[in-house]
Amino acid sequence: MSDILLPADCGEPHVPIYIVTPKDLAERLAALPPSARAWAEAHRYRAEDESSLVLPDEAGAISAVICSGDGSPRPDKGFALSRLVGDLPAGLYRFAGRLPRPAVTTLAWELATYRFDRYKADDRNSARLIAPADVDLAEIGRIAEGVTLARDLINTPANDLGPAELETALRTLAERHGAEINVVTGDALLAENLPLVHAVGAASDRPPRLIDLSWGPADAAKVTLIGKGVCFDSGGLDIKPSSAMALMKKDMGGAANAIGLAHMIMAAGLPVRLRLIIPAVENAISGRAFRPGDVLPSRKGLTVEIGNTDAEGRLILADALALADEERPDLMIDLATLTGAARVALGPQLPPLYTNDEDIAAALAAAAPEVEDPIWRMPLWQPYDGDLKSKIADVNHIASHGFAGSIIAALFLARFVAPATSWVHFDIFAWNKTASPGRPEGGEAQAIRALYEVIKARYS
Repeated sequence: MSDILLPADCGEPHVPIYIVTPKDLAERLAALPPSARAWAEAHRYRAEDESSLVLPDEAGAISAVICSGDGSPRPDKGFALSRLVGDLPAGLYRFAGRLPRPAVTTLAWELATYRFDRYKADDRNSARLIAPADVDLAEIGRIAEGVTLARDLINTPANDLGPAELETALRTLAERHGAEINVVTGDALLAENLPLVHAVGAASDRPPRLIDLSWGPADAAKVTLIGKGVCFDSGGLDIKPSSAMALMKKDMGGAANAIGLAHMIMAAGLPVRLRLIIPAVENAISGRAFRPGDVLPSRKGLTVEIGNTDAEGRLILADALALADEERPDLMIDLATLTGAARVALGPQLPPLYTNDEDIAAALAAAAPEVEDPIWRMPLWQPYDGDLKSKIADVNHIASHGFAGSIIAALFLARFVAPATSWVHFDIFAWNKTASPGRPEGGEAQAIRALYEVIKARYS
């Protein structure tokens, strides 16, 4: 964790932050020095519209900060307060009084200071915060590191983050936490019965691979994470237009999020047998590219007709899911930047989840609002499964129409998971198109903080 957060007992001089509402503003100002009251009145401060005001003392130094907190039922109250990071001068601050969600606000403050500075120096000084007394800073640090890891990977352009570089990131993580790692690369994928991963990555001069990390006691509950690792997606022979290709460095956002979640689990020492599977490919164009109309074998034994080469993510996930399912994990989770249809349905901030496990669905529904990590359950609507029929293969991997695209993608993946396996699929965007409190523009971690809370509660 950075030096942005200090422990409650640090004893450092600081500026208090008072959360006020229009109703109690006058009472709060009455308790402040006359110069501060006069300043607020001169600025006609009304504690409205998520506003804040820095109050000076007699010498012109900052004496206090007041910020609005109107008690509205908005679901991200804790993250909303981290807007102050961008509003306040550099210095050390502390919230005075009770916060609605102290741990969330503290984490959001740390996340709001994130900068991707690999290619361009950023020497801005951020406002620092003394954490509330009841906040576990070690836990905040683990979560913030996982989110930062995911953001950094997503933000890195594809020329510096291909399948080999993603493998390097996993090897670094494995070394840090004492995990085991196994990698199958290139044509060896065929020998290891991972034909869909091989087919999607075959056109690139950057060999595809499947990265398999294991950590924890062999006899512990088995938690398996799978992340879509398409390091760049041209669309293949069904090539994307330039407008759709511009952000395709983020098509490995599922892998980045799975890696971030794995870090949280291992750093916390949760008593689980963790497995992290990342099929890493580049969907490129060459004479080796797979084609629309091809029929490909899969690890599961199902033959798959290719309806569109730009729906490649579900293909590599199919082999990874089948591999993971062979050891019958207690919980299997995949994360993928899978469909534009999910964004049409729910927008970029609200990733849909699909699951066959009602208990997990309920646990996630309870955890997500508590940690302000929004998600929304969507149905595995079986009547749509027939839209994946093929006349020449066991299954087509897309429908012949444009309806229910995210649901149909999830139904395709479900064919590679045993009905008895507790499975969760997230169709994430992994990107902030515009900045909001605690969520800078660029690569983003989605759903993994909620997943971490559920895994921690279930297996600790």
